[in-house]
Amino acid sequence: MIAIGKYNQLRVAAKNSQGLSLTDGSEEVLLPLLEVSDDLAFGDDVDAFVYLNKDGNTVATLKEVFATADEFAYLQVVSVNDSGAFLDIGTDKDVFVPSKEQKRPMELGESYVVFVYLDEFSSKLLASSKVDQFVEHHNFDFEEGDAVDLLIVDKSDLGYNAIINNEFIGLLYHNEVFSNIEPGQRTTGWIKTIRIDGKIDLTLQPSGFGHILETKDYILEELKVVGEINLGDKSSPEEIYNRFQVSKSAFKKAIGGLYKERLITLSDYQITLVK
Repeated sequence: MIAIGKYNQLRVAAKNSQGLSLTDGSEEVLLPLLEVSDDLAFGDDVDAFVYLNKDGNTVATLKEVFATADEFAYLQVVSVNDSGAFLDIGTDKDVFVPSKEQKRPMELGESYVVFVYLDEFSSKLLASSKVDQFVEHHNFDFEEGDAVDLLIVDKSDLGYNAIINNEFIGLLYHNEVFSNIEPGQRTTGWIKTIRIDGKIDLTLQPSGFGHILETKDYILEELKVVGEINLGDKSSPEEIYNRFQVSKSAFKKAIGGLYKERLITLSDYQITLVK
């Protein structure tokens, strides 16, 4: 069965005046003539996104769209009316966000992280910026320390909310962020803590002893080149991150290990290689 709002593996079945007929073996959908290239022939397999166009007809496109059904995405508002807002998804039919599904009123030209879904009654794609109601809060498929894909949602008093692996939601606390991040940004993060209440704390730094060893090696190699580094126990987290892209905690553990091995000497604001 051809899935609306998703990419489908389809085969070119026929050609008519309107375009190409694509089939999954049981159903057919039109690929409009404007999208038909000269290299497409009968029997070719294509990966096509299927949706309802402005006329309400089911059609296919070979374009790369910005989001499919059941995905979180960062989309731009292209028009607004009393009923809601329309977001550009990369097709000739924009995705509608009803006013009641807006976490805060959407503004023309601004972009928001939304969840895109298929309306079961109309088969039209809709979206919501109230992302909390579309995430899983149980059955996590990761453990503390695992690397995960993050989509930054928005900024709060505590930090940044982020979608984890397109399925869960977690929080990056302000004191865990040492570089500029923005809503809509995709990045790699790590699971710091899975709390009893099911909430997830995130970090942008890999954790664990292996990470400390890597940081030790990196600092030591740097010292072998420059001899001394103007960072120490009293240096700010921002200064440390800007130089080594690690948290102050990881940095202190790494230089503590090097000091115990008598490879460096330490002061509040300087590390020196022992010759």
